[in-house]
Amino acid sequence: MKVVLLQTGKTSEKYISDGAEIFVNRIKKYIPFDIHTLPDLRNNRNMPLQEQRIKEGEKIISYFGSDDFVIALDENGREFTTIEFSEWLEKIFMLPKKRVVFVIGGPFGISDEVFKRAEARISLSRLTFSHQMVRLLFLEQLYRVLTIIKGDPYHHQ
Repeated sequence: MKVVLLQTGKTSEKYISDGAEIFVNRIKKYIPFDIHTLPDLRNNRNMPLQEQRIKEGEKIISYFGSDDFVIALDENGREFTTIEFSEWLEKIFMLPKKRVVFVIGGPFGISDEVFKRAEARISLSRLTFSHQMVRLLFLEQLYRVLTIIKGDPYHHQ
């Protein structure tokens, strides 16, 4: 099963893109993995935030295939310990789906339509992080979970 991280807008901070590249290379040693970046909305300067969220949501939904298991990363989603997350994700990997798609919305969050399409909502923390910082945090956690599933020494408990 392929895993995809779907994100909106380019990463503007070099330290985040450098860190992301390190973890992407590590992740690809375990599973087929890809990051797909949707371009930022254009001409949104005077657009209300809710309208931006809806338009961005339409772009996100158009990316999904009918055979995707969609997981939205959301501050109000289900929280896991790392071990719980590894056990949960291992079960997801056994589903008869083509891809698992993790979604990170833009700076104003994820639209209700995307939440309705998602099979799950998870949170990395009760703290709030920028959508760009979440990229790096998620990639590190995905790598950590994969090492746990494979029994490799990265996670210490």
